[in-house]
Amino acid sequence: MTNKPFNVGRDCRVVLIYNGSRVDLPTVTGFQSQQQTHQLTSAPLNDMPMFFDVPNGWRGQFDFQRDNDNADDLFAAIESGFWSAGTMITGNIYQYVVETDGTTSTYEYVGATLRLSDAGNWRSENITTQRIEFTARIRNKI
Repeated sequence: MTNKPFNVGRDCRVVLIYNGSRVDLPTVTGFQSQQQTHQLTSAPLNDMPMFFDVPNGWRGQFDFQRDNDNADDLFAAIESGFWSAGTMITGNIYQYVVETDGTTSTYEYVGATLRLSDAGNWRSENITTQRIEFTARIRNKI
């Protein structure tokens, strides 16, 4: 396989595992994540200030076309579980990236809580998209 000069969006796949089951979201159209840190500051009297960033989880989101009712069913089950039994479950998100040399890197976002931040904008002759935002404890490279 030939090397590419850089990555493009098509080089990424996202899989959601929640409560031990895979949630199929067939047409993911966007994914982004950001490391969260807690910044510590030291202001010595006899030196320049010092800064330290302590890892504090990950945040992100993914957009997808509404090809099925899987996301809506997932969030209905999450709400129902909470209100009927106080259940609060986390999941894992897997990101697969085809690197420029053709190899694949896998990242696992562990302990992810989810929010359906956009359940869809329904308009005539338009594709309905949805958005899930997440917060995870850590991102591991597998």
